[in-house]
Amino acid sequence: MNYSAREREWADWMRAAMAGDTQAYHRFLSAVTPHLRAMARRRCDHFGAPLSEAEDVVQEVLLAIHLKRGTWDASRPIGPWISTIVRNKMIDSLRRRGRHVNIPIDDVIATLEAEEQVDALDRLDVDHMLALLKDPQRTIVRSISVEGTSVRETADRLKMTEGAVRVALHRALKALAALYRSEISGDQ
Repeated sequence: MNYSAREREWADWMRAAMAGDTQAYHRFLSAVTPHLRAMARRRCDHFGAPLSEAEDVVQEVLLAIHLKRGTWDASRPIGPWISTIVRNKMIDSLRRRGRHVNIPIDDVIATLEAEEQVDALDRLDVDHMLALLKDPQRTIVRSISVEGTSVRETADRLKMTEGAVRVALHRALKALAALYRSEISGDQ
């Protein structure tokens, strides 16, 4: 059965279900669930979400279909309506998840065990580049990027808001990048 024939069959079952045929509704849900699962897995893979989230998305989509089935216009194809629900539920899932990246500890264990080796020349380069910045940018970059102090601690120490510290840090790093590029191009 090709996609359009399958979609017409789903639409027929949904129309019958909306008219009160519970058997047709059961057939519709049973037929559409594997399709939803495949769509959710593809989208999880595409957006870098763990595949374990796909089943949660499928359950949310099935619930949304059940609750919103009255919004489907029976004169229109059902596939785009279902795809929109899947897309929206996937977006909701990604928003809840945030920008978290899951990396197994085994993948980074070698990095964690490595001793930090700061070369004296590297330290001089850092000091040289920071000297090109004006305060408070220099202090903020040194505090956060070199010493590892949090934004909150830096803001408290400098009697600034966290937002102001973030803005100053962003501008300072942008300025450092430009200075670094100009020094590199001047050396060549």
